[in-house]
Amino acid sequence: MRTICSEDHRLHFPQAELHAGQFVTPFERPSRVEYILARLRERGLNDIAAPDPVAMAPIRALCRPDYLAFLEHAWDEWKRAGCAGEIIPASFPARRMNADRAPTNIDGKVGFYALAAETAITAGTWAAALSSAAVAQTAQRIVAGGARAAFALCRPPGHHATADMFGGYCFINNAALAAEAFRADGVARVAVLDIDFHHGNGTQDIFYRRGDVFFASIHGAPEHAFPYYLGYSDETGEGPGEGANLNLPLPPGAGYGPWAEALDAALARIRAFGAEALVVSLGVDAYKDDPISFFTLDSPDFLDAGRRIGRLGLPTLFCMEGGYAIEAIGVNAVNVLEGFLDA
Repeated sequence: MRTICSEDHRLHFPQAELHAGQFVTPFERPSRVEYILARLRERGLNDIAAPDPVAMAPIRALCRPDYLAFLEHAWDEWKRAGCAGEIIPASFPARRMNADRAPTNIDGKVGFYALAAETAITAGTWAAALSSAAVAQTAQRIVAGGARAAFALCRPPGHHATADMFGGYCFINNAALAAEAFRADGVARVAVLDIDFHHGNGTQDIFYRRGDVFFASIHGAPEHAFPYYLGYSDETGEGPGEGANLNLPLPPGAGYGPWAEALDAALARIRAFGAEALVVSLGVDAYKDDPISFFTLDSPDFLDAGRRIGRLGLPTLFCMEGGYAIEAIGVNAVNVLEGFLDA
């Protein structure tokens, strides 16, 4: 299995995240990639390459043009406004406020395009987000070219990003970009399986009214877990997408037993959907020691999860998402890949 990774991920490294009422070093940081790369090499998965140049046309087709313009120019606007620190949203178009007009002032504009306040933008964020998209695009082309699987070691991650909002450490939705690429390649039906602890709200939002891309997510129950406002089991799609959205929320303390049952249910639905290609949003923050989740999976569980996914027998692209127990992230992510290869 080839891994695609870009050194440009390092360009995005905010120095602060607002968490539990204080500023902390962000949980999503460059060292996550280093632990995964080290584990890949340790396990002999040494086929690691840089991405091809990013293709902007598919990104423009996925995202609203005003949102992309915001991401590209936000840092320069922020600095021209005399702001000294990193870009952190401070005001939002909440209920009964106008959510259809972006302010001209950069402070208001940031809140207009943000879905949460934990994700900062730095001077290198736009370049890093594009490099992450390029990683997903390159890995998808490998699978579309006939490989059984590829691993897009994306950073920043993507599954919380919508077509017009950033947050949850995400700016461009890499998994959605890859699913769209499979469709453009002529794959009639694509499935996106999100095993990150946090609900893939952005991916759901992008495909919610479509019947050609099936989305399944196993995640912490939204009444208890970020992103809080999507991810309930009664969200099943709308219009042509009715029945093509499956949310499997689980309560605090859930272990591998109920999690594996949810995974099997998702895989059964993907089979019934008739998917011809699979994109896995590979988050490993369901791990028992993750600092911002409440599931209790252990490292061997990720190996078994990979085997179950592998038994689908579909061309599969893994896109890296979350996982914040830094010293265990390499073992857990690579366990999924090894389990898949063993299936």
